[in-house]
Amino acid sequence: MEPSNIVPAERVRQVQEYYFSRKLKEVAKMNAEGKDVISLAIGSPDMPPSTHTVDKLCQIARNPESHGYQPTMGTKELRTAMAFFYKKWYGVELDSEKEIQPLIGSKEGILHVTLAFVNPGEKVLVPNPGYPTYTSLSMILGAEVVNYNLREDNGWQPDFDELERMNLDNVRLMWTNYPNMPTGGNAQMATYKKLVEFAQRHNIVVVNDNPYSFILNDTPMSLMQVDGAKDCCIEFNSMSKSHNMPGWRVGMCVSNPTFISWILKIKSNIDSGTFRAVQLAAAHALMNNSEEWHRVSNVETYRRRRDIAEKIMDALDCSYDKAQVGMFLWGKIPERYSNCEELTEKVLHQARVFITPGMIFGSNGDRYIRISLCAKDEKIAAALERIKAAGI
Repeated sequence: MEPSNIVPAERVRQVQEYYFSRKLKEVAKMNAEGKDVISLAIGSPDMPPSTHTVDKLCQIARNPESHGYQPTMGTKELRTAMAFFYKKWYGVELDSEKEIQPLIGSKEGILHVTLAFVNPGEKVLVPNPGYPTYTSLSMILGAEVVNYNLREDNGWQPDFDELERMNLDNVRLMWTNYPNMPTGGNAQMATYKKLVEFAQRHNIVVVNDNPYSFILNDTPMSLMQVDGAKDCCIEFNSMSKSHNMPGWRVGMCVSNPTFISWILKIKSNIDSGTFRAVQLAAAHALMNNSEEWHRVSNVETYRRRRDIAEKIMDALDCSYDKAQVGMFLWGKIPERYSNCEELTEKVLHQARVFITPGMIFGSNGDRYIRISLCAKDEKIAAALERIKAAGI
């Protein structure tokens, strides 16, 4: 029985259920009907963490003293390991006590940073195309979303001349994401330097979301490598992609001590620290995963899969940039389709393969599709054969 006089908060009306949450219900129904859909849509690594990481998790979990509440600021072991990670891979020095905040994933970080920096009615700059959560959480929290363009002819980098022409009054945050999702545009030091200059000139906090720097990428980069970045910028990083730990929910936020203290003030009123065994096992992974492990997991495996995904793009007559990085392949659809969802729905219902329409990332994604590499080689190969057999 529906409550007759109860209405949701206005923020519920302003957003839709997340695309994948809605679409996976349809895919589950198709699977229940025996249609055996191959999903190449979501970026959830299908490989496990390193064996020694899982062993450490089990070891700590068996300790009867490991199950109490943990500090919101994270354990000393985890913060030390995160500082080690930034020094080892990016050459960036961080004070583990004051310049790092562990997160329950980057999604949580988007919430906390927005709450810490943006008042209702103030503006945030969000890339188009970009991760949908930048938009949805901003709207839920009462911020005004102002899109800025990313385009293929500019390598999916911000157009700084265009940004300078925009009305930047009341803009508090600028969301960036390099290496870029969904487009695969790689991080560029020239872009990072311009972002820091832009932040300084306009008194805007740039937040770079950086979970993909190890995937099909020989040179991981960080915004924090730029002189002055720590003073005006924030960077998220995550173990979900780089360490095959999406369900563990371990991320990190790095910045100057003042910004970190504001974020911690918000976070401490919303949640408690992650399970101790997860924190200490994550710290173990950050300190002990070898370069060989990262090469095999994050480069060689995804390279094999990318080769097959490119054949899928070819079969669909889509064009794509071979230089893109990350765990997806982003391609432009043929002119004969009116929009990307026309193609993805055809692929789903005729070939029983679920791929992502680019329109969910913004209007600049309307003519693109995205294929996830987070499936076993044989599954991606089977998807290719199904698409060929369907004659799409």
